[in-house]
Amino acid sequence: MIRTGIFGGSFNPVHNGHVALARQILRLANLDEIWFMVSPQNPLKRRSDLLEDSKRLELMKLALANEPNLIACDYEFHLPLPSYTYNTLQSLHRDYPDREFTLIIGADNWACFNRWRNAKEIMAEHKIVVYPRRGYNIDEDALPEGVKLVNTELFDVSSTEIREKLSAGEDVSFLLPQQVLLMIKKEGLY
Repeated sequence: MIRTGIFGGSFNPVHNGHVALARQILRLANLDEIWFMVSPQNPLKRRSDLLEDSKRLELMKLALANEPNLIACDYEFHLPLPSYTYNTLQSLHRDYPDREFTLIIGADNWACFNRWRNAKEIMAEHKIVVYPRRGYNIDEDALPEGVKLVNTELFDVSSTEIREKLSAGEDVSFLLPQQVLLMIKKEGLY
């Protein structure tokens, strides 16, 4: 079985924190690879705030070009909208029976996980790896079976913050992979 982590999100845009976090999770969770699942429509976010799907995927491919175990993935682009994690995981399980999928989420998402569609089924059928987020304390001893906290570094950067800085003409070169920044500047994105 290939141990594949699913790191889903809007990635609007992908930034250095996403990539560095995934590198750490790959090692700490003993995964073979991580698929960055670019979501066309998160049920909790407004679609109008998102850069076009194909552009976000292209930025992701640029960010991961030199990361052999981190893979840009458009799988959810081919599923019904909105993108519910349970539906995605069920579909992945059918299409890739040679893989064991582990869901990767932040502590902020774990704090509201019980409100996710089919949360109990996700926990029963898949491993979950939770990474720390500032302001969210997780009691590792209280986690259910199959849910693991990985003690990664805290990456205090958000895509929202980056979009705001880009809009204000501020320097974000230290927050974005170089090729991502080049494409954003070249095409006038955000």
